[in-house]
Amino acid sequence: MRKYMLAAMGGILAGGLVTTQIAEPLIAQEAANNRSVYQQLDLFGDIFERVRASYVDEVDPADLIEAAINGMLTSLDPHSGYLPPKDFSDMRVQTRGEFGGLGIEVTQEDGFVKVVSPMDGTPADAAGIEAGDMITHVDGESVLGLTLDEAVERMRGPVGSEIVITVVREGRSEPFDVSIIRDTIRLTAVRTRKEGDSVVLRVTTFNDQTFPNLRDGLQKAVEEAGGLDGINGVVLDLRNNPGGLLTQAIRVADAFLDQGEIVSTRGRLEGTGERFNASRGDLIEGKPIVVLINGGSASASEIVAGALQDHRRGIVVGTRSFGKGSVQTVMPLRGDAAMRITTSRYYTPSGRSIQALGVSPDIVVTQPPRRAASEDNGASTGQAPSEANLRGSLDNDSMSEDERRQFDEERRLVEETARLREEDYQLAYALDILRGLSALNGQR
Repeated sequence: MRKYMLAAMGGILAGGLVTTQIAEPLIAQEAANNRSVYQQLDLFGDIFERVRASYVDEVDPADLIEAAINGMLTSLDPHSGYLPPKDFSDMRVQTRGEFGGLGIEVTQEDGFVKVVSPMDGTPADAAGIEAGDMITHVDGESVLGLTLDEAVERMRGPVGSEIVITVVREGRSEPFDVSIIRDTIRLTAVRTRKEGDSVVLRVTTFNDQTFPNLRDGLQKAVEEAGGLDGINGVVLDLRNNPGGLLTQAIRVADAFLDQGEIVSTRGRLEGTGERFNASRGDLIEGKPIVVLINGGSASASEIVAGALQDHRRGIVVGTRSFGKGSVQTVMPLRGDAAMRITTSRYYTPSGRSIQALGVSPDIVVTQPPRRAASEDNGASTGQAPSEANLRGSLDNDSMSEDERRQFDEERRLVEETARLREEDYQLAYALDILRGLSALNGQR
């Protein structure tokens, strides 16, 4: 017994010696790191005082400190930054669905402002601004060297005032100017309409109104169709949707899922992640869904598309999404300001991160560029000649009146889709998929 006791004690002592030998260098290293941080803070204070005392023009100390804070945050990634009181107030208004501006969601790339997406029905959308456009100048002044917040501030102005932005667009050999009249941006988060037997849910942003708009619009469309049996499915259009509130993305995905994970987030520290799961209840009870995405679909849009894709609940159609797979937290600060900082990455139910990769569609369908009416070269939009158009042609005697009406209705729907293909090829493709799935399942 004594041998075992001694052995145990020896082990404890040896362990204590090893622990002491390892811990002392760690403690010394941490102390050195702290000294280095304090030295850097002293350096900052020294530079601050020298700038305030010696700069050619008198500077406001508050402006210097604010610029230093913003520089620290913006050096982390394109989505972190400092929000002065006015910007913080504007952001809170924007999440409620109304704000002033051009109507574009932007980020920064290579020192210039990159358009993530124009928002539906806004001045930027009407002016033809597209996802992926690079803004190099605002009213003739270069944005190179400005922070993203500074560039955005240059684009703000009184409602009704004009702004000229210089745009570089892929496929165009030269930059070009676009004149836009600033306006108050009132976003309708979800627009609902019927296309034949399909319901199209156009989700433009994820703000406080997104899920209520979607739920109410879908319910109204189903009621007008005489119930769920009157529709063949839903097109969830997330194109050019720059994202928004994570909570709303989760609720929209949950609206069409009965169970399983929707999204998970993981921060730097272990145990700081969260996992969000679907609750029981599918608003359309398993009816087919086609999700439309493109390069302007970002963040919250990608969460919804990724969740429905991973659960094989919807077919994703379009082009690869933007690839913003990080979550920002807005932290209020003293003086009614705030900081926006990236706190975690999010992952789809299968565990994949879409950061810098985006969501790849199940079926790649590109949108042809808009054509001016003059480019049609006067092509006829009439029907091609057929037997039925010939004078004195025989009638079809194999159909009853009811069958004839059904045939005419189906032909009308096909012709409407063909016309839609000229206006919005991707949407028409999505509707064709729903119609095909419906026919395959023996439904409408």
